[in-house]
Amino acid sequence: MKKNTFSMLNENGEEIVYDVLFTFESDETNKNYIVYTDNSKDQEGNIQVYASIYNPEDPKSKLEAIETEKEWKVIETILNTLQEEIRKKTDNDEQ
Repeated sequence: MKKNTFSMLNENGEEIVYDVLFTFESDETNKNYIVYTDNSKDQEGNIQVYASIYNPEDPKSKLEAIETEKEWKVIETILNTLQEEIRKKTDNDEQ
């Protein structure tokens, strides 16, 4: 299975490879979002996850920053729902 990845240059000019976790279109905002990670961890040991606005019709388009609280709430809700589903599946598999 081929991983869905892309790369970008960081502020130091180093190429960073990101794994795409998922993409979705929001009916609330009428925008498309990409959620991705570089698999680095924060101070608490959680994997860093990022999100941006993107244009699925243009593979050369640049990622755009998410600037409104409403958009972050949409993304957080989806991430929380997915995390809960994974926890339930993991708990069921362990039983």
